[in-house]
Amino acid sequence: MNSPLPNSSNPALSTAAPITLPLDRQPTIRIIPMPADTNANGTIFGGWVMAQVDLAGSVPAHQRAMGSVVTVAVNSFLFKEPVFVGDLVSFYAKVIKTGRTSITVEVEVYAQRHRFGSEIVKVTEAVLTYVAIDENHKPRALFPEY
Repeated sequence: MNSPLPNSSNPALSTAAPITLPLDRQPTIRIIPMPADTNANGTIFGGWVMAQVDLAGSVPAHQRAMGSVVTVAVNSFLFKEPVFVGDLVSFYAKVIKTGRTSITVEVEVYAQRHRFGSEIVKVTEAVLTYVAIDENHKPRALFPEY
């Protein structure tokens, strides 16, 4: 029999300190998942979360590239907790590395249970790599930072 994973929705299983939203930055995206986004278990599809993570990650990548980017890799993706209908889900994205054409972005995802409830859980963390592209959809060098 599998033992349950610790989670904040069951206080008897949780050993972690209460989580707060990052205070030093603004969320890139905030969204409330709807019933159409649920799987057969009644939680939000992992693919829905992945799509939102990709969108959130593309925002700082696009800003750093000063133009269009495409996703070339999902370097890591960890689902830590489920997302439920009605949660207010906040996606925090930041550039953690750049190469000649590439931009690596870290995305952290938090859910406020019951939309505006005081319970906050970190539900997902991911690292994605984007590449800056030109008007012909070919990789291009990043502009220098100013």
